[in-house]
Amino acid sequence: MELRIEQHALTEAVTWAARVLPTRSPVPLLGGLLLEAEDGRLRVSGLDHEASARVETEAETIRPGRALVMGRRLLDVCRVLPEGTVTCAVDSPSRLTLGAGGARFGLSLLPLQDYPAPPAVPQVRGEVDAPSFAAAVAQVAAAAGRDETLPALTGLRLALTSETLTLAATDRYRYALRTIPWKPTEPDTAPAGLPSAAPETEARETEAPETGASAMETPTAVGVAAAAPAVEAHSLEALVPARRLAELTRALATEPGTLTVALDDGTLALATSTRRATTRLLEGRLPRHDKLFALGDTPATATLDRAPLAEAVKRVAVVAERDNPIHLTFTGDTVHLQAGHEDDVASQHVPAHLAGEAPLTVAFNPAYLLEALTTFEAPTLHLHLQGPGQRALLTAGPTHQHLLMSMRTPGV
Repeated sequence: MELRIEQHALTEAVTWAARVLPTRSPVPLLGGLLLEAEDGRLRVSGLDHEASARVETEAETIRPGRALVMGRRLLDVCRVLPEGTVTCAVDSPSRLTLGAGGARFGLSLLPLQDYPAPPAVPQVRGEVDAPSFAAAVAQVAAAAGRDETLPALTGLRLALTSETLTLAATDRYRYALRTIPWKPTEPDTAPAGLPSAAPETEARETEAPETGASAMETPTAVGVAAAAPAVEAHSLEALVPARRLAELTRALATEPGTLTVALDDGTLALATSTRRATTRLLEGRLPRHDKLFALGDTPATATLDRAPLAEAVKRVAVVAERDNPIHLTFTGDTVHLQAGHEDDVASQHVPAHLAGEAPLTVAFNPAYLLEALTTFEAPTLHLHLQGPGQRALLTAGPTHQHLLMSMRTPGV
């Protein structure tokens, strides 16, 4: 194999493929990146047991071929190569040579015959605008759990219908929901082998003794429902690792245009014209959201300007210690924020219009509240309140909603 390629193009391709490489693995070959040169193109691929990534870029192919090298070492070399044209060549059975601007590097080759085959590409289900999808994933992933002992709660649910793509995530103390349009390839059918709408399971609230906050749970042991939320009869559903999906979509969104969404019963694949990534699906289902989000006739609804409220929460929370709440007291035209204990306190007033019973005081985990506020883009939000220690729903319209569980504290 021998080729010439610009340094920035090579570095960008290697960086993309290396994002799925494991930091530590009992299988050394999984730390490798596969380089394939042919027909004026360079393809760089990487994989582990959970995900894969592949990218193609233009290159002058002098001699087609394949080479497998340690990915992170190759990335380190690419980053320090001088700008300009890089020559890559397999000049012996055991070495890949890279040279540019008088600098020259040699990298040991790994055995190609032992490298695992890439995962099969699932069936294409449709297309979605790349920046819109990446933004929606980021908005919802903020509510995903981080406790690896409850793997289903670290996932983000995708529900694909004939018109919309709905994303949802919860860690039992908050629940984010976002809906965006997309273009399905088969809008009226749900192929076999994928989860679809299932019988519903009742959700309930329980108190978390360490924080006094209410947790959203279902009758199953870890708060993960055995059934899906209410969706269209012909929908497809998948539970994807939230953190990995956020990283992949953020990187894919750097290219304008659409993402191709491919899905089967074990793998999600996202692709642009030059890049493709796959990730395995998680087992289990998230709790259904329809009854949790149906607050009924709430005692009060506050209308607030998002940016001033977020700044006030960030400012006042400076004195709040771990797990200490921030209190919001709503009157007719203001909300008073207060946090702290004894002499270490902070407070601020922010304009707010309250429709309903006043005054009304609720308490939230300040980190959860701030994260929820920062996921919205709309300048004005509505906060639907049931009362202390109960559910509160932040909305900017029907396509973006964020449910928070308020905290039970003495005197509130």
